[in-house]
Amino acid sequence: MKTLDLDAVHAFVLVADLQSFTRAAEVLDTTQSAISLKLKRLEAHLERRLLERTPRQVRLSVEGTAFLNSARDLLAAHDRAWSVLHAPPRRLRIGISDHVAGAALPSLLAKVNTHDPALIIEVRIAMSQEILALFDAGEVDAAFVLGHGERRDGEVLFSDEMDWFGLPDWPHETTLRIATLSSPCGLRSQATEALNAAGIAWQEVFVGGGVSAVAAAVTAGLAVAPLCARVAPAGSVSVRERLGLPRLRKSSVSVFRSVNDERSRSALKVMGAALKAG
Repeated sequence: MKTLDLDAVHAFVLVADLQSFTRAAEVLDTTQSAISLKLKRLEAHLERRLLERTPRQVRLSVEGTAFLNSARDLLAAHDRAWSVLHAPPRRLRIGISDHVAGAALPSLLAKVNTHDPALIIEVRIAMSQEILALFDAGEVDAAFVLGHGERRDGEVLFSDEMDWFGLPDWPHETTLRIATLSSPCGLRSQATEALNAAGIAWQEVFVGGGVSAVAAAVTAGLAVAPLCARVAPAGSVSVRERLGLPRLRKSSVSVFRSVNDERSRSALKVMGAALKAG
């Protein structure tokens, strides 16, 4: 009976989830070429092509799509068998900035759960300053926040685009109506300072307690809002050029960790790689 290399199957699932050999290699602490070799050997063993490789994109083949769910089931069964004796439940407390989580949060949690089904994940969502305060107070084990890349105890993962979003038919106005997060919010401060510097009259007509509330105000046609591109609501577009609004600076997404055990660090790598993959 033929058997499958579990490490190669795990690499295949990571590449499929993250759509990147580079991101999968980061999670597994190995090289892109090592991942590629594992997958070539897996394909040779299965006598099927699982991935379509192009210089810019990694896509599942028809056979790869058919194999993916079975591969997940195989890894989950292995993890359940191993966890009976070797992987007791472990709680990981994660804080995520509202600007970072966005609509991708269910997908992020699914990827972490696939990676380690025995892990108990506790998530707190708030503005970046609040999340960092929780981290500094020891109330979360890791913090994914927007900005704060100047702190030396964190790691900058990538830069995120900031822009002005509104409905496609949002009109030119003498006084720009904006929706923002309540203070303190670094993006709110940056946006209002940029408007003042550009001499653009503005009026705050909606203040939300979270990004989803601000996104709802945009979708409802109440205002335009400064947002990360990753959390802009469906149906909205960048209105910066059409309305002559100031360009906003990119902001870094950083992670802060206080845990050093392998399971926690590995799960955080999966989440970080998934965020990078967008």
